[in-house]
Amino acid sequence: MSLPPEKASELKQLIHQQLSKMDVHGRIREILAETIREELAPDQQQLSSEDLIKALRRRGIIDDVMKELNFVTDSVDQELPPSPKQSVCFTDRQSTLLKKTNIDPTRRYLYLQVLGGKAFLEHLQEPEPLPGQVCSTFTLCLHFRNQRFRSKPVPCACEPDFHDGFLLEVHRENLGDGTRMADSTTMLSISDPIHMVLIKTDIFGETTLVASYFLEWRSVLGSENGVTNLTVELMGTESKVSVGILNIKLEMYPAVNQTLSQEVVNTQLALERQKTAEKERLFLVYAKQWWREYLQIRPSHNSRLVKIFAQDENGINRPVCSYVKPLRAGRLLDTPRQAARFVNVLGYERAPVIGGGGKQEQWCTLLAFLCRNKGDCEDHANLLCSLLLGYGLEAFVCVGTKAKGVPHAWVMTCGTDGTITFWESLTGHRYIHKSTNPDEPPVAEQPKPLYPYRTIGCVFNHQMFLGNCQPSDSVEVCVFDLNDESKWKPMSEEAIKSVCAPGATTSLPPFPPLCASTIDASVTSNEIEMQLRLLVSEHRKDLGLTTVWEDQLSYLLSPALASYEFERTTSISAGNEEFQDAIRRAVPDGHTFKGFPIHFVYRNARRAFATCLRSPFCEEIICCRGDQVRLAVRVRVFTYPESACAVWIMFACKYRSVL
Repeated sequence: MSLPPEKASELKQLIHQQLSKMDVHGRIREILAETIREELAPDQQQLSSEDLIKALRRRGIIDDVMKELNFVTDSVDQELPPSPKQSVCFTDRQSTLLKKTNIDPTRRYLYLQVLGGKAFLEHLQEPEPLPGQVCSTFTLCLHFRNQRFRSKPVPCACEPDFHDGFLLEVHRENLGDGTRMADSTTMLSISDPIHMVLIKTDIFGETTLVASYFLEWRSVLGSENGVTNLTVELMGTESKVSVGILNIKLEMYPAVNQTLSQEVVNTQLALERQKTAEKERLFLVYAKQWWREYLQIRPSHNSRLVKIFAQDENGINRPVCSYVKPLRAGRLLDTPRQAARFVNVLGYERAPVIGGGGKQEQWCTLLAFLCRNKGDCEDHANLLCSLLLGYGLEAFVCVGTKAKGVPHAWVMTCGTDGTITFWESLTGHRYIHKSTNPDEPPVAEQPKPLYPYRTIGCVFNHQMFLGNCQPSDSVEVCVFDLNDESKWKPMSEEAIKSVCAPGATTSLPPFPPLCASTIDASVTSNEIEMQLRLLVSEHRKDLGLTTVWEDQLSYLLSPALASYEFERTTSISAGNEEFQDAIRRAVPDGHTFKGFPIHFVYRNARRAFATCLRSPFCEEIICCRGDQVRLAVRVRVFTYPESACAVWIMFACKYRSVL
């Protein structure tokens, strides 16, 4: 059977992707090394290719490959239905299921290949990792028109061995006639860039944002045969100097019938840049005028935290309203409170700063925040506000201070009945705001605030920006009637829309969709639990103590952990009575039971154990001495989108009380 060239190319690509997913090359290298070591005689210089093929066949590698490739002749010979198919958008190194990519012949695709990296000079002295050795890795994350991809992790090196291909569907979101393939002119009007984020993961699983880059892909429309090679220089997010170079190849599939001249492409890009620059210039002029008017109301406003612009990870100043947009989580999150819990379990880390001098100012784009799985309070607040807007709530990000004047950002929702609710994105806690009237007589009882916020300078979302112009910026006495211009000075919604509405400017990073977790909660829970058992046994052995585990007691701790997570998500406590009753039955008369629950947002068992030992209550359980001591530990991992997770651990012991 002969195949047309484009089908042959597609088949080669699918086979290459399947072999890469199975890590066939790594398995072959291991078997060859073993064969050479075991079968190569001292007087023999080399093995023949027949010997190597026999070794691979004997160990079942060839059979495994043929089974996994799973050729289906119908998919090549028969014409696919014209209905649009969703391509698989996301792969992860932790995913064990191999996913097939649906290619719709009525759609236009951009095939992006990463053909290695070079000049990552920070890793110039990095030694070559030995087989099986844990090492730091680079992972490349991509987002394009609601599609997300993740490369295989590669060891950190001066020339990292990136060799991945990503099939990006260009023809999406009802561009004209949905059944007609996009032509060159249509694609030239698509200004969405390919957002690339490079993440470094160290040997402890800690992630670092290395670089964030927006790739302009439309140069391929003016190249011969619809193929072009690019050299992308990545700039560091901390020092803004080059951290490395990626070699990238772009290819249109199917090839466009009529290529545009490079001059036409360059002219279109220049016009877009000019239009964006003009819109941004006009908004800057308006923002300066608004700020002058705001200061004229009261000179003390100069010291309030009114944040109109914020720097992203590339050092670009963008209006704060552009960091928020209604975001729907699909079926990944069911309620606003569950969304708050998800944002809460994403790690908190202040923006890195080189040297002293206080807090570094950096608001991350959503893709960089999600791929890194941690960020500053502003990143958490922007994401939570976006999710609450997606649920149809009137939500705003608040910028102000906490105790001791520490700058902070949190979220506020305004109910239809006038109820003001504060949402702390770092903890998931909710607070109802009741304003204190400073004019009331001192004898009147005033509500004591439970929230940690002290002052508030401004609130904003994707459509509105309001500066607090009340006599005091103390949160306690603030009135949140946002329609009262004597209390909140608004910015023009039209001005905000001109630079922050979707598609308003080409410099606006598109929002990526959330991705489902790739973590198997049961497997991960068991792994962490086994590691903790081993660590406890070793710790007790060092103290000269024996360790006897009681599996039944460990199992009885499960309902408590589930109850704790349910309470964090819903603020409702449930199931505690059954847990207490079961423990009373499991602990005989004359015995004492002690339990210690603790919560983490990471899956490193050794790090969690070290933290637990710092608690005197937990240390008392782990190092328990007495008669008939029985120990128990239970781990429960609760997964959330983006492979974020809440890890609950409970240590317990029971022993006979001896007076």
